[in-house]
Amino acid sequence: MCVSGHLPTGPERSGEPSLRVVLGLADLDAGDWARVHGAQYAQIGQRRLMRILIAAAGILLAWFLFSDNVPALVLGGWTLAVAAATADGAYLDLMLATTDQNSFTRRQINRHTLNALAKGFVWAMPLLIFAPTASPGSAGIMWAFLAMVMVATGISRFSAPLATLANYCVIGLGSTAGLALSGEYILAIMALVTTFFAAMGAVESARAAFHAQIAERGISEKSEVVSLLLREYEDGGADWLFQLDTNRRLRSVSPRLAFSLGRDLSEIEGKSFLHLISGDGWETGKFPPSLHELANKLKNRENFSNLIVQVDIKGERRWWELSGTPMLDENGKYTGFRGVGSDVTAQRESAEKIAYLARDDTLTSLPNRLMLNEALGEALKYAEQWRTRCAFLMIDLDRFKAVNDSLGHLVGDELLAQVAARLKELMSENELCGRLGGDEFGIVIRDASNRARIDEVARAVIDQLSEPYKVENQILYVGASVGSAIGPRDGRTVEELMRNSDLSLYRAKDLGGGEHCEYEPSLHASAEERRQLEFSLRSALKNEELLLHYQPVVDSKTEELVSFEALVRWNSAEHGFISPAKFIPLAEDTRLIVPIGEWVMQQACEEAVRWPEYVKVNVNVSPEQLMEPDWVTTVVRALSQSGLAP
Repeated sequence: MCVSGHLPTGPERSGEPSLRVVLGLADLDAGDWARVHGAQYAQIGQRRLMRILIAAAGILLAWFLFSDNVPALVLGGWTLAVAAATADGAYLDLMLATTDQNSFTRRQINRHTLNALAKGFVWAMPLLIFAPTASPGSAGIMWAFLAMVMVATGISRFSAPLATLANYCVIGLGSTAGLALSGEYILAIMALVTTFFAAMGAVESARAAFHAQIAERGISEKSEVVSLLLREYEDGGADWLFQLDTNRRLRSVSPRLAFSLGRDLSEIEGKSFLHLISGDGWETGKFPPSLHELANKLKNRENFSNLIVQVDIKGERRWWELSGTPMLDENGKYTGFRGVGSDVTAQRESAEKIAYLARDDTLTSLPNRLMLNEALGEALKYAEQWRTRCAFLMIDLDRFKAVNDSLGHLVGDELLAQVAARLKELMSENELCGRLGGDEFGIVIRDASNRARIDEVARAVIDQLSEPYKVENQILYVGASVGSAIGPRDGRTVEELMRNSDLSLYRAKDLGGGEHCEYEPSLHASAEERRQLEFSLRSALKNEELLLHYQPVVDSKTEELVSFEALVRWNSAEHGFISPAKFIPLAEDTRLIVPIGEWVMQQACEEAVRWPEYVKVNVNVSPEQLMEPDWVTTVVRALSQSGLAP
């Protein structure tokens, strides 16, 4: 059953909502934020044709007014900008058409507001850029049109106040500036005043629309909850209804609920609902997590739907599916809970049995991680019992990500299936191979008393998986890296053995792939050192532990100084001087190289601006930085803030 989100019950219900709430900048104190704002924004899409026609009229007017004094190329570029912003707005309108049925996020509000800002900017350009050099009167005509645009915006976007205000501010302030530049000072003052009153009107219109949505949602919610509860009860889809008072005690108990509790009606009327279904847990305080969740829902007066709860009925564990909603009187005061429930113990036990039997990976038909864990656990028990050894090999495909990214997941899945088939061929009765997830596989060697067998299996895996694959008439090459750990020497639990084999695999990948590495205690020390260095590196910039050294670059023929290369160094307060060979790869792996690189760029430019003009500065850049979408902005910002000549 689907029960709608509850309405505001806090200050926003009894009093005036704050301006931040009306604009969509803050959530309601209580209630379903997405449903209220989603319904508001869904109305915008109904008027997109009007906005398209206004945009077309504005383009024609601009060409008529400014084509004599503005180059056609400039007007053409502006026309494309208007068309792009209008098209983007129309696309957003289509997406918003179903917002009141789907979940609505603040990201959508921000996206819509950005579009409104873009539209305001392109509409302000004619007055700001074209009008100052145009014929007298052109600025006034263009302002009259923009005033009409603002009125139309208020009509078509009254339910999207944040976007409306953004659009008003940009058009209004831009028009004011443009009219002033054109010498139309009276019109400029009128434009500023008009913008102010238009913004006030937008806020008031939005507040009224907000109240209307809350009222509409309140009526529909009450009707929906009552009809859904009654329909489920009458259709037999739910076994019983329940009703709780403000103290979470049962009221108006139905015979079906009494039967499910195994008690008489007189025994349970007025009794605590949670007490009745918690069994011995009420005395011990040990409740199942699902019962804790139900208690929190009731305490916080939150809707819940299809909540599966483990209950204790006279010492027998049962599973109930509950749905409920808080009840409010005509004054909005909380009066209790009403809901429906049914016993789903049989279905739950069947689902648990199916989950228990699910031990195979559907893509490769190999045992999955759960079965590998169990097999490794059994192998460890056997090794400890008979004083022998077992082993776990972790396998990771080399260059698989490139195949997946370039050819798609379907090809990647087919490749994984072929990898699994090859691994199966290599297994003897002493080994079990499974898929851990993604492109990682694992092999459990039950009896590894012969150490040579571990390396033999690992080498066979690397050789076999490095052979070419044919997928959809394409020849593909991937390799494999293997890390191994021996139990119980390298770990007495499944988790320890898997972790240590993963450390070995990490070392094999560091060596370039296509290698087999066995676990050594030093790997754990290296991993711990790496963890500590990463932790310290995250605060190195904040603590001002990074510094730059400048290495001169000299022309070998003339022996003249050409430039300096900026080299970053790290003097950690905790670890001392750290070699760049250590912390630079670490920074790249953790993406910390991006803020560090920005800092180096800024510092190098600020230093170089004090050098003679002929001396240049060289800054090393990581490939990770080049993948950042705002990389060019970073360079431009460093140059502009420092004043260094590009």
